[in-house]
Amino acid sequence: MYQPQLTIFYDAQCPLCNKEMEHLRRLDTDQHIRMINLHSEQFTAYKASIDFQQAMAKLHGFDRNGELLLGLDVTYEAWRLVGRGFWFRPIKWRWLRPLLDVGYNFFAKHRGRISKLLMGKQHCDSCQLPRK
Repeated sequence: MYQPQLTIFYDAQCPLCNKEMEHLRRLDTDQHIRMINLHSEQFTAYKASIDFQQAMAKLHGFDRNGELLLGLDVTYEAWRLVGRGFWFRPIKWRWLRPLLDVGYNFFAKHRGRISKLLMGKQHCDSCQLPRK
């Protein structure tokens, strides 16, 4: 049975998120990564272990041991598995990580507007999380 080294849960209604997943798919020739669209039927099998709203707010993933990875840790692991981890090595620098986390959290919160600005595509409704 196929056992990926990383399972990523992503917002397929986000143009930038989709672009990154497409790029990863092209580079993942050994199929190390399983990508689960949060808006798909595939995600229903994971609802007991992944909260939809939390996954919409921050990238979630499981490594091959079932350990939950969040945000930049998912990003680093995905790019490492496709042989491009060197681009993202600064994520692992302890002195830089707090600043990168602030940047990531800003991006995650405003990805709809950022997608529109950078890609000219209308932001998705799902990128705007309901306020608690």
